[in-house]
Amino acid sequence: MSINVIRPGLFSFFQDTGRVGFQHWGVPVNGAMDQDAHALANLLVGNPTTAATLEMTIQGPVLCFQAKALIALAGADLGARLNGAALKPGQAVCIKPGAVLRFEKREYGARAYLAVSGGYLLTPVMNSSSTYSRGGFGGLCGRALKAGDVIPICSSFANPPRLNIPSGLLVGERTSPVLIRVLHGREWPDFSEAARHAFLTEPYAMTAASDRMGYRLEGAGLELTQPKQLLSQSVAFGTVQVPAGGQPIVLMADRQTTGGYPRIAQVASVDLPRLAQLMPGDEVRFVLIDLPMAQQLLVTRARTLKRLEAAH
Repeated sequence: MSINVIRPGLFSFFQDTGRVGFQHWGVPVNGAMDQDAHALANLLVGNPTTAATLEMTIQGPVLCFQAKALIALAGADLGARLNGAALKPGQAVCIKPGAVLRFEKREYGARAYLAVSGGYLLTPVMNSSSTYSRGGFGGLCGRALKAGDVIPICSSFANPPRLNIPSGLLVGERTSPVLIRVLHGREWPDFSEAARHAFLTEPYAMTAASDRMGYRLEGAGLELTQPKQLLSQSVAFGTVQVPAGGQPIVLMADRQTTGGYPRIAQVASVDLPRLAQLMPGDEVRFVLIDLPMAQQLLVTRARTLKRLEAAH
């Protein structure tokens, strides 16, 4: 049972919840950029949220299924069509052998996730099937899909679970700028008052020099009160670093394990999926919250996903 890749799309990688527990060896976590959409796609086909999905960016692939399968899309609407009929995110469908899934005009969002009931038959590396393309491991041969690839899957005769999906888990068109909640970074006090004010009041645009490793933003310059030399320290998904040029960089799923630039802020985990769906040119505004609020927001989202998982 397999899927034939007729056209690979722009950036199509297998991702899961990440390669956790190896950062002290210098191994990045990787994983899905939009963990909410990744989890939802899996839940729609009855998979555990830890199962791998196919993350597709901006331009999706053309895939031909060689076996009966239950599939679902979540995240961005990249114009999916199944045997010529529109297939919207947030729904599961049973397909027959020979079915062709293609992606045409993108409607909104940047990243979509394709789940197959039973999962993709990939070989885990360090307990994860996530692709790390810079390291050349994980996923399918450690790289993005290419034409002619054959993806092994489990054939499934399951029916789609009946889920009442909260609107907050569905990606939709958003007004600009997108509000992103942040906490103070370790070096927040080292930035000038003008820089801290600008960071929380001025819009920042995502540049084309952004990828799964980090989003480079463009906007008001952020200056320190005085030059500061830092030792490299651990960084996280959503750490906002400011290099010498004064333009912030938000570290994303394929981030390095340590960094030496001043950290002005940390994106609240609950808002990382919003960042994952941004396109170059999109603007964000940062809103400051405290740690208890960030924790409560994350707990609420986790409980929502648990309720959906229990509904299988």
